[in-house]
Amino acid sequence: MRLKRSEDRARVFQMNAKIFQDPALSGQENMDIDALLLERAVAGEAALRFYQWSEPTISLGHFQVTQSMDVPERFKHLPCVKRLSGGGAILHDRELTYSCCLPKQHSICQEPAQLYNQIHEVLIEVLAAYDVRCSMRGDAAFKDQSFLCFSRGDERDIVVGTHKIVGSSQRRRQGAVLQHGSILLQASEFAPEFPGIYELSGVRIDPDELREQLEGSIANRLDLQFL
Repeated sequence: MRLKRSEDRARVFQMNAKIFQDPALSGQENMDIDALLLERAVAGEAALRFYQWSEPTISLGHFQVTQSMDVPERFKHLPCVKRLSGGGAILHDRELTYSCCLPKQHSICQEPAQLYNQIHEVLIEVLAAYDVRCSMRGDAAFKDQSFLCFSRGDERDIVVGTHKIVGSSQRRRQGAVLQHGSILLQASEFAPEFPGIYELSGVRIDPDELREQLEGSIANRLDLQFL
């Protein structure tokens, strides 16, 4: 299944960016690369990256505590890393993860919260081509301080019905923005209470194929030209 890329929109300004298609790596390696890309964004370089995880891993939000006693017992045997971004913990397993780093020279960095809308709108459009009916949560958002991010509800979450399938978070530094997010393709055996796209729609999506569709669509939306 292929999604035909739309024609480029007329542009006043187009920013060069690097694209990274990494193999499955450990949690620490993945977070180290995202941190490096944010440093490069501060220096003026834009990047878009897609990756997966070599084993099920918990990533803690930047402001979450790190003591092992604060991690629920059922997750204590899993690798645990710290994210640059905030929010609740994420169990990274059967997902495709993206990260987008933009320097302050990109126009959207003047209002970085809009980056959530732009990327999530692209995700909704691409998933619709797979017959996955989803939308942003909107006014149904709710406050929850549960350990796991997918138990929390933000207005920009992408949901199928009431079930969250995409959650994203940001870190901002000297005007540059790192946004990364998890696209839940299938439920993890370690957190079966969170159904993925497969359980909710019956659609099994190949992560490499999805990555290919998202690259051009996100670049087009954000006026990025890959080097």
